[in-house]
Amino acid sequence: MALRQRDGKETRLTLVLTQSEVRSLMNMSLAVPAIEKAFVAHGQDQTQMPVKVYLDLPRYHGDFRAMPAYFDGSAGVKWVNSHPRNPEKHGLPAVLGMYILSDPETAQPLAVLDATFLTAARTGAAAAVAAKYLARDDARTVGFVGSGVQARTMLSALQVVFPELEVFASDRKQDAAVAFAEEVSGQAVSVEHASGCDIVCCATPSRTPVVRRDWVKPGAHINAMGADAPGKQELEAAILLEGKVVVDDYEQAGHSGEVNVPLEQGVLEPEAIHGTLGTICAGFKPGRETAQEITVFDSTGLAVQDVALARMVVEQARKQGIGTEVDFLA
Repeated sequence: MALRQRDGKETRLTLVLTQSEVRSLMNMSLAVPAIEKAFVAHGQDQTQMPVKVYLDLPRYHGDFRAMPAYFDGSAGVKWVNSHPRNPEKHGLPAVLGMYILSDPETAQPLAVLDATFLTAARTGAAAAVAAKYLARDDARTVGFVGSGVQARTMLSALQVVFPELEVFASDRKQDAAVAFAEEVSGQAVSVEHASGCDIVCCATPSRTPVVRRDWVKPGAHINAMGADAPGKQELEAAILLEGKVVVDDYEQAGHSGEVNVPLEQGVLEPEAIHGTLGTICAGFKPGRETAQEITVFDSTGLAVQDVALARMVVEQARKQGIGTEVDFLA
């Protein structure tokens, strides 16, 4: 890392990484283990992760979230939004983000990087880690309910764990499913067909269930990644009642995850949740126990995932000489 002398003392320069640079540095074979390590540490209570702060702005049809965390000698915060109308109204992604990675000892900013793709990548990597512990070892098909950016990062990450998956893509916009299927040599199918795969990945902003219990086969694993705000729900409640439900964080999931609506309605009892993915990764709780059980991973996104992946990206950038160094303290 470059240093600059100021008043006889060394000051670190801050590395700035654009979205295209973050994309070029994102290696899922490194990202998936990095995220798994973060889940293990979280399961062992070796992380600090204050509750995600929401800044709701109904006037602008969106919200901002601040997500700070400390993990394994790294501290950082993500400033990220959710503006569903952005693509149609402004030609911008619905999710935009920036990440600040700091030195926990001196508080100097080590890096400032785009977190738009970082968010999608760490979510995809989390789906792969969940599938490693909760899907059947002989899983061969993956169905996507929602064929946007998130589907692409989930598939890229899943292929680190399951290299030979056959892909089935669905979307409420048929052309989106067709485009994704063509990119990955898969098939564009109905939501019902996609829901019947060995691994099912849901990434929609739906507030009404789009995956029915009757469509899900015994032994399936479902990554429920779309619900990230109160009132959102992708799965019919019967799936949660009959399956083994694993969350990334109890408080976040109860507030805004897939389980938030069934819990609020009293359909699902908190005791019915099997545990967190971190406790499973750390070996404190079992993952999949039978070939026939249906497993569900309810992902809301953890700040420790962001800091783990931001650190990995910055380390790769330093090794490869990518990015721009700035003296923010000048």
